[in-house]
Amino acid sequence: MPISTTDSLGNALTLHDTASVDRVNDFVEGFIASEARAVRVLEAADDPSPTVQACCAALHMFAETGDAPAQARPYMERALAGAAHATEREQRWVAAVAAWVDGDILRAAALHEEQARLHPRDLASVKLGQYHRFNRGDSPGMLRMALLARDAAAEVPYLHGMLAFAWEQCHLLAEAEAAAQHAIRLRRKEPWAHHALAHVMLTQGRLVEGLQFLESVNDTWTGLNSFMVTHNWWHQALFLLELDRHSEVLALYDSQVWGVAKDYSQDQINAVSLLARLELAGVDVGGRWADIGRHLATRQPDHVLPFLDLQYLYGLARAGYWTAAAALRDSLAAHAERADAARDGTVWQQVCLPAAEGLFAHAQGDWGAAVRHLGVALPRMVEVGGSHAQRDLFEQIFLHALQCNGQWTAAQNLLQPQCNAQPQSRRLARQAGVVYAALGLPSVSASVASSLT
Repeated sequence: MPISTTDSLGNALTLHDTASVDRVNDFVEGFIASEARAVRVLEAADDPSPTVQACCAALHMFAETGDAPAQARPYMERALAGAAHATEREQRWVAAVAAWVDGDILRAAALHEEQARLHPRDLASVKLGQYHRFNRGDSPGMLRMALLARDAAAEVPYLHGMLAFAWEQCHLLAEAEAAAQHAIRLRRKEPWAHHALAHVMLTQGRLVEGLQFLESVNDTWTGLNSFMVTHNWWHQALFLLELDRHSEVLALYDSQVWGVAKDYSQDQINAVSLLARLELAGVDVGGRWADIGRHLATRQPDHVLPFLDLQYLYGLARAGYWTAAAALRDSLAAHAERADAARDGTVWQQVCLPAAEGLFAHAQGDWGAAVRHLGVALPRMVEVGGSHAQRDLFEQIFLHALQCNGQWTAAQNLLQPQCNAQPQSRRLARQAGVVYAALGLPSVSASVASSLT
């Protein structure tokens, strides 16, 4: 006989085992707080309650692998079988996760947004809806969902962290900073708010302040899931990289960014991105690509998210796994050709595919092809997902290709606005010096170099 109770946020639950409520709370609280304890819901997997089963399915989907739906589907079948006896809120949660498992992300996101309107304290649903919107580059959708929950869950710090990141991705930086600071006042250990504030400070060129802020809170990054802990350390490394503190970046790469969960998608792309940025900044990374390559080479072509595929491809190529990189590029092209245009086919075909060709060409040293293909993709790169800070990697690669191809005027037009926005960046100042020297403007080159002395 099902029993009625509530989760820790006051949302009604229908459970078969009273002990499952603690495991559901582990999922809900752990998910919105980016804590590893979210996986404890799997301990309740024998409870046929629809909410429990859908939470277990969602955990499998977060693996972001091609076989994740197959791993999640048995849980979804049990969830759907019992959904008629659950509450209307639980039925919508089950339907949203089922849509995700079936690959219908637009339907999943729409259901999460409806849930936010009707049950604004269902913050796990809000968070998952934001995840889907983020992966499609829909930052206004992320913000819309979080705003729907703002009044009903005003006392929950993690909701303000969700708001902060959504504001930031919409380029509304003052609102983002206010929301992040409010979240941190409510709870100092709010890693998603730390992450959002790091984005704001990086975007505004507050490099020294941003580094000092992360150093002041990184003692709280404990008990987190591997993505959150490695990604926040990745952000700290970005500040150091802009300040030319290369040995410290390498030390963070070795101790914090790479090695927590080497088989996990997000840990892999953090590592690929940071090594690539180091090399573009002129740093010798030694043999570090080899270990990433070994892990990427064991992947089957997943095609779960275009943003992931692009970095897998570049990582394989930079690690010297040319056969695997070429196979992934060809598989990606085949996937793009058969992708459903009504869902996300145009992104794979018109954005991801030319970007993949450009990244592969760059890794090969074919600068002209890299410029040509990346030039097509870059204006629409937001559609592949990822944050502004993450997608900046593709602009850095494009800029490098322009320079290597002798397109100095185009490079100057791309680089100088970045220098204006980041006056503390020693990395950008060095690059500008090279560009202006090549353009026969040594006095400008000297001026740029002296601005940071």
